[in-house]
Amino acid sequence: MDHAVIQSEIVMIQARTAAWWRATLALCLGSMLVFINLYAPQPLLPELRAGYQVSTLMIGLVMSLATLTLAVSLLVYGPLSDAIGRGGIMRLSLLGAAGVTLLLAWAPDINSLLVLRALQGLALGGLPAVAIAWMGDEFHPAAIAPAVGLYIAANTLGGIGGRMLGGSIGDWWSPEVAFLSIGGITLMGVAIFWRLLPQADSFRPQPFQLTQAAGSLLGHLRNPLLLGAYLIGGLNFLVFINQYSYMTFRLAEAPFELDAHWLGLLFLTYLGGTLGSSISARVAARLSATGNMLTGILIMMCGTAITLAPVLPLIVVGLTISAFGFFLCHATASGWVGRQAVHARGSASALYLVFYYLGASLGPLWMEPFWLWRHWAGIALSSWLVLIFTLGLAIWLRHRQARALQPVLDASP
Repeated sequence: MDHAVIQSEIVMIQARTAAWWRATLALCLGSMLVFINLYAPQPLLPELRAGYQVSTLMIGLVMSLATLTLAVSLLVYGPLSDAIGRGGIMRLSLLGAAGVTLLLAWAPDINSLLVLRALQGLALGGLPAVAIAWMGDEFHPAAIAPAVGLYIAANTLGGIGGRMLGGSIGDWWSPEVAFLSIGGITLMGVAIFWRLLPQADSFRPQPFQLTQAAGSLLGHLRNPLLLGAYLIGGLNFLVFINQYSYMTFRLAEAPFELDAHWLGLLFLTYLGGTLGSSISARVAARLSATGNMLTGILIMMCGTAITLAPVLPLIVVGLTISAFGFFLCHATASGWVGRQAVHARGSASALYLVFYYLGASLGPLWMEPFWLWRHWAGIALSSWLVLIFTLGLAIWLRHRQARALQPVLDASP
C-alpha cells in the first residue's frame, strides 16, 4: 500500500490536544537540553583559558569544535532516522551528550577537553536533526506550525539558560562544578523527555540509499537560490556567535573585569533575537524575504558599530540590536530554503543547518588575527567584512529571484 495512503489511515495528533502538548513539551525540553549543553562553556572561556594557559584561539575551539561536529552529524542522523526511526536517536543522543558533559569536569588537559567537546557535538546533533521530521510524521499538518514555533523558542531559551547556568555556577564554584551540575540537570531532563515523548505511530522506515541522498544534496548546492541562503546563514552565524565569544574576553579584561556570572547574564541580549525571529514573518510580508535578509544584515552592522563604545550599557544595547538583526535574517533565510527547494525539502533544510553550524566553527580562524591586531576594533572590522559580503549575497538573491519571476509576470494578462 502507498505510504501516503497508510499515513492517511492513521489518526494524526491534532493541535492543542493533550497528546500534542505532551509531544511538543517533550521536544521543547529536548531542544533546551541540546542548547544548554552546547553553549554552557561560552561564558567560562576566559576562566578556562587561564586555567589551561592557552591562547584565545585554542580555547575558542571549545565552542567551534562542538558546532563543527554537530554540523557533520546532521548529515548522518537525518538519513539514519528515515531508516531506523527517530525517537530512539533523540533519546540516546541526549543521554550521550549528558554523559560527555559529566566527563568534561575531569578533562586533565586542553586536548582532552577538545576531544570531549567534539564527541559532545556529535551526540548533540541527534535531536535537532530529526525533531521537526518527527513532528511531520506524527502531527496533523495544521498542528506542525505552532509546535515548530514553540520548538524554535525553546532553542533560544536553551542557549540563554545554558550560558547563564554555566556562568553562574562556574563563578560561584568552578567550571568543573558547572559541568557536573549541567550534566546532572541534563540526565534528569533526559529521564523526563524519555517518558514524555510518545511512541511513534505513523513512522514507516525507508531504506537508506546513499546515491539518492548524495544526489539530493548536490542538487541543492547547484541551486543558486539555495546556495546563496546557505552562505548567508552560515556566514552571519560565524559573525554573530563568535562576537559573543570574543566579547567575553573583552569584558573579562580591564576596565570591565566582569566575572563569569555577569558574562553569563550578558547572553540575555539573545532575547532581542527571540523578538526578531517572532516578527520575521510579518516583516517579510511588507519587505519580501530578500528585503528581510537585507534589513537584518544592516541591523547587525549597526549593532556591531554600537559595541565599539567603551561603555557597558551601550555594548549591551549593541549586542541586543545585533541579535535582533541576526535572527530576523536567520528565520527568513531558513524559511526561504524550504520554499525554494524543488525536491527533498528535508535534506535542503538539513544542509542549511550544516552551513549554519559550520560557519560558527570556522569563526575563530577568521577572527583571531583581527583580535590579535586590534582586539575588539579588529573583531568589529572582521565582522563588517563578512557582513558586507552577505549583504551583497542578499542583493544578488533579490535580483536573481526577480529575473526568475519576470517570465511569469510577462506571461500574465
